[in-house]
Amino acid sequence: MFVAVFVGLGFWWGLPVLLSVLVFFSVRLPLQTSASTAVSGGWATHVPPAFWLFAGFAVLYGIRETMNGNWAQLDITTEHVASATEASIALTAFWAMVTVGRVLFASIGRWVPPRVTYHVLPVVLVGTFALVAALPDGQPWLGVAVFGLAGLGCSALLPLTISFGQQGLAGMGEAVAGGVIAFYQVGYGIAAFGVGPLVDHGTSLSTIYGWTAIAAAAMAVLSFAVARHQPSPERLHPRPTGHPHAASPGANR
Repeated sequence: MFVAVFVGLGFWWGLPVLLSVLVFFSVRLPLQTSASTAVSGGWATHVPPAFWLFAGFAVLYGIRETMNGNWAQLDITTEHVASATEASIALTAFWAMVTVGRVLFASIGRWVPPRVTYHVLPVVLVGTFALVAALPDGQPWLGVAVFGLAGLGCSALLPLTISFGQQGLAGMGEAVAGGVIAFYQVGYGIAAFGVGPLVDHGTSLSTIYGWTAIAAAAMAVLSFAVARHQPSPERLHPRPTGHPHAASPGANR
């Protein structure tokens, strides 16, 4: 609804401004814990410092995923002279490989520990963004293959971030998944709303993908901080909220 309002007014950047205001006020509200007791001072004052490592990783991941999910079609049509059909296939290849990758890494977890997957996939993203930046003109099917590889690189990172968080931040219990997803959406917004003005001011998408490769390298380094001193999660995908074995404040008593 708000998208329609702001776009209709020609004031599209009012949407992230509005959301920022809402976030500012919402973090100041009291939080009801699982014991139904109010936490005074708001959620933000009771977050363990280690959570911000997970939040930072989620922001970087959101940027990486959105660069592919939102801008792949425009990149392959404008930078590499592909047809709309070929661009749609490239986007489909990306999302299909995200799904295939999650199933694949969940299936091979007993042979390839999730911790290894968590460290390797950001490196794969560094390579794919560098390849996108260097793709030659007139070879759209090479672009399809590269965006498919990017989907594989993205596939397991977000669920593993939540799994590591649920395992390492027992004090936050069920709030970990929601917190990580919230910061993933921040990264999504940065890439979705931030790339357009850069392109409008003459920066090519290939150049932006090259910058994103550097940021993906930062995510590769951060993966070691996120998973530090933690064993591999028992499962690729996070536990559902309310799972009987989910970490909770009462579980440590």
